[in-house]
Amino acid sequence: MASSSPSKKYVIRKRNPDPKTSALLVIDMQNYFSSMAKPIMNNTLLIVDLCRRASIPIFFTRHCHKSPTDYGMLDEWWNGDLILDGSPDSELIPEIGQLAAADEVVEKNTYNAFMNTDLQERLAEKGVKEVIVTGVMTNLCCETTARDAFVRGFRVFFSTDATATNNAELHEATLKNMAYGFAYLVDYEQIQKGLFSL
Repeated sequence: MASSSPSKKYVIRKRNPDPKTSALLVIDMQNYFSSMAKPIMNNTLLIVDLCRRASIPIFFTRHCHKSPTDYGMLDEWWNGDLILDGSPDSELIPEIGQLAAADEVVEKNTYNAFMNTDLQERLAEKGVKEVIVTGVMTNLCCETTARDAFVRGFRVFFSTDATATNNAELHEATLKNMAYGFAYLVDYEQIQKGLFSL
């Protein structure tokens, strides 16, 4: 599975996240994606721990479908291979699930964690102005959520070593796109520096 080392080669702009206004988004670390998530699990857990210690809000998304009315284009696009609510595949990976309080889980049914959810409202309630994006898949749910966050006025930090997809070329293409138009690329070390250097 494709995930990046803390590569700097696509970085265009540099900035550290502000612990006073940031939230961490952990996207779709579910059993369905376990093989893809395995290479980034350690970095993801480390970033979750950093954010807990810095008292930064964390939201864990869970992609699932409850009925054909919420399948949308995904049913056609993926030939019916959908994550159905209540199935083992829909559950958060145990290492992640044990860290997620019920009020930190955001259920979604498309690539975008803002679409048809209350994520925007939850972030606003906590005074969040920046989001740190981690999880899977780099080029689908992570990228779509990051793009929409930017359009909604959030400063976006996109993890290079705690996002993954099934293809290195797609992972790197997203990093290039994010760096060019939407997000500051960060790795675990930079997030640590940003959160604890003040």
